[in-house]
Amino acid sequence: MGSARFTKQMTTAQFEALFPDDDACKAYLVKRRWPNGVHCPRCGSERVYALSNRPFHWECPDCRKGGAYRFSVLVETIFEDTKIGLRRWFQVIHLMLSSKKGISSLQVQRMMGFGSYETALSMTHRIRAALIDPSFRKLMGIVEADETFIGGKAKNKHRDKGRGGPGRGGIGSGKTPVAGAVERNGNVVARVISNVRADTLTGFVRQAVSDKVSLLVTDEWIGYNRIWDEYPTQIIRHTKGEYVVGAVHTNTIEGFWSLIKRGIIGTFHNVSRKYLPLYVAEFEFRYNNRQNADIFGTAVGAC
Repeated sequence: MGSARFTKQMTTAQFEALFPDDDACKAYLVKRRWPNGVHCPRCGSERVYALSNRPFHWECPDCRKGGAYRFSVLVETIFEDTKIGLRRWFQVIHLMLSSKKGISSLQVQRMMGFGSYETALSMTHRIRAALIDPSFRKLMGIVEADETFIGGKAKNKHRDKGRGGPGRGGIGSGKTPVAGAVERNGNVVARVISNVRADTLTGFVRQAVSDKVSLLVTDEWIGYNRIWDEYPTQIIRHTKGEYVVGAVHTNTIEGFWSLIKRGIIGTFHNVSRKYLPLYVAEFEFRYNNRQNADIFGTAVGAC
């Protein structure tokens, strides 16, 4: 298995040149939100017209029932109704995307000079929430499915997984289970789950993996036994010392797990179960856009 290659990020100098002020950021946001021309976010009308006395504001003539509808480039984005300037938001997005293992909110506060940690935390959480892709394409080709446990103090090793302790049965250890599926040389789908029982894992795989998949690879955990007959499946048996048998392995998804865990342990240190889905979404977005030369623009468009 080759390691995932990540696109070189925009440098600080390039960022400064591209976004010297808030107006430059707003102009960029207009192009990312409406590449085919501004349209009304309420009704979709393209007959909007710009307000000459209010830059980056428009009025929709088709929404006049009950009064004229005026809107700005920030409406219905995470930047709306905040006191933080758009350039500052863009700086935080750039910091998050240019850090392969992520960047903590505390570090964002220090680098940006925010007066409170809560400001940085709120901004980074909003950005992470915006990066969640609710309309992903189901995975095809050769797909690996696996789950892991994040957080807690107990060690998580393959040999523990079936023992009801700190592994697959060890929810009580303080660890949070996360299910994942990755298409070889393609995208990953990862979700925080409540448990690793068969009902839960079967539901996740059905949502993430196309029924036209050419091969689904799992390990021997009994939680996958219901899908072995639904998909063309090969099982890698870690308990027998198997890790790679030709094309049959789960090394790709395990590589993704290592990215998340290095980020959680080395950067964020401690992430609660409540907010873990946001951090998983951030790492999923970064992984799925690893070859995207315009990952920053994609993130801004999602916000």
